[in-house]
Amino acid sequence: MKMTSRALVAVGIFGLIFVSLTGQSYGALEVGFYKRKCFVDVERVVAAVVREKFFRDPTIVAALVRMQFHDCFVNGCDASILLDGISSEKTAGPNLSVRGYDVIDAVKTAVEFVCRGKVSCADIIVMATREAVYLSGGGRYDVQTGRRDGNVSLATNVRLPSPSISVNQSVEAFKSKNLDVTDMVYLLGGHTIGVAHCSLFQDRLYNFQSTGRPDPSMDSSLLQKLRSICPQNSESSRTANLDQNVTSAFTVDNSFYKQILAGKGVLQIDQELAFDPKTKPAVTTIASSSSFSEKFGQAMVKLGAVGVLTGTEGEIRQSCRAVNTR
Repeated sequence: MKMTSRALVAVGIFGLIFVSLTGQSYGALEVGFYKRKCFVDVERVVAAVVREKFFRDPTIVAALVRMQFHDCFVNGCDASILLDGISSEKTAGPNLSVRGYDVIDAVKTAVEFVCRGKVSCADIIVMATREAVYLSGGGRYDVQTGRRDGNVSLATNVRLPSPSISVNQSVEAFKSKNLDVTDMVYLLGGHTIGVAHCSLFQDRLYNFQSTGRPDPSMDSSLLQKLRSICPQNSESSRTANLDQNVTSAFTVDNSFYKQILAGKGVLQIDQELAFDPKTKPAVTTIASSSSFSEKFGQAMVKLGAVGVLTGTEGEIRQSCRAVNTR
């Protein structure tokens, strides 16, 4: 099969490997989906862009993990969170602090250059997140691809689990997405990186469950530290690391679980994972295990299969920010 000049130029830019276009049907997600759709290794294109962005700003890891979660938990993993609009998912309260759209735009530009009209924005979110996790110390898990993009994005559809919900409520929320308790414990381990705004945990510092007192389950040293970061009625822009181990607050590892076992969980749901009988055994096991990266990757793959569009469903967007014009 003749290779296009567009693809040949891309090899010089990205150092990519040509792959053959032999094939199977594309009706479901599979590892290596684009090897039969594109002349170049699309996943390596994604990796090159994410790597450049990561070395400029390592905090994009937490941003992309959060973006994938917020996308998949609404309409399924269909990139609906990327669509612009006055009442799109982006405008919903829980999504106002979501970021990383510039990374997705940059990846989309790169993959369109080498494989025009074939790579979905939904797949880009999942591939970019995997690369970011890997760069931050996590395992480089195999991603399934073959998603197509949705064309509905409404703020009214955004109903995400609150950081202050109980373990039982969280279990039900994850169950509604065909994710079990173990999946939930590993996916919440995404809090091993990133930060939380004071507004999400300030009640634990000053007025837990309307008692006028702090959450008694919180480690006293952490309480004092967080109160210094988040004075009562402080501005919402202030943040605290979700993993209180300063040496690994930006590394994808099992440190988060060790912290919550010590009463150093910042968010209420995180702390309750370490105490609730449904989740404590898993938390304890993960905290002392070396297999977190592998298991976290497996949970991310399972998350990435929630509510996907495949085959002839949806579309492949020309721009990740807008549906295609007909």
